[in-house]
Amino acid sequence: MRVTIFGATGLLGRALVPEWEKDEVIGLGSRDADVRDAGQVRAAVERTQPDWIVNAAAYTDVDGCESNRELAFAVNSQGAANIAASAKAGGAQLISLSTDYVFDGLSTEPYPTTAPRAPRSVYGNSKAQAEERIAEILPTACIVRTSWLFGVGGKCFPDTILQLAEKRPALDVVDDQRGSPTYATDLARAIVALCRRRATGIVHVTNAGDCSWFEFAREIMSAAGLNVLIRPTTSEKFVRPAERPKYSVLSPRSREQYGVVMPHWKDALRNYLAARRESQG
Repeated sequence: MRVTIFGATGLLGRALVPEWEKDEVIGLGSRDADVRDAGQVRAAVERTQPDWIVNAAAYTDVDGCESNRELAFAVNSQGAANIAASAKAGGAQLISLSTDYVFDGLSTEPYPTTAPRAPRSVYGNSKAQAEERIAEILPTACIVRTSWLFGVGGKCFPDTILQLAEKRPALDVVDDQRGSPTYATDLARAIVALCRRRATGIVHVTNAGDCSWFEFAREIMSAAGLNVLIRPTTSEKFVRPAERPKYSVLSPRSREQYGVVMPHWKDALRNYLAARRESQG
């Protein structure tokens, strides 16, 4: 199998490239192909001639998207459409990454794949539009929604918390937003499995279990063996430019139908911490 990955230099992309075995994998960063440019995307697909394309390219600065709406839609929506069109033209199958931010966060039960999109931020709107455009261009594509992504080699919540813990004796973390942390390495392995099983449609992939950001931060301190006080606070006291979903737990049923098993987020966190220590020497 020949695989082309757009967004190979991002947090997920770095985890994806090493996970394929016995396959020919070509990872492309924005310097290799700007997804906003249909011509560059088309040329990259013609050059690499993939059986599968993974679109992990995205503008993921959720707050930055609020003040850079045009860039958010150019990368996340038009970029995804360009990749889908080139996949269709080249006869390739596609997995494109999406997000829990396509939902409004008003649910109290895990979101099924069939739940209506109701994004409340520019980032969420750009990804929701991407889903719709991909489905129109390439109905057999697989859209993988995930949430709270963390991993080695990029900006993520655990890394931020650990860096702050070196400087402060106590941290205030919101306790009224709930979701499922997802380790990039586990997500990458799930994506490989979905490719091998020729997945189509929308699939929700996160680590098992859920928590609040406060609970996540407290577990990070415990697993890292640090004695830093984590105090719960509310979203109202920690205002951000982009509205976050209060509840964005994704139902695992769709991934389970493909036989994809994900570790619990607490186990994933410990694997991340071990990998982080190794990367720091």
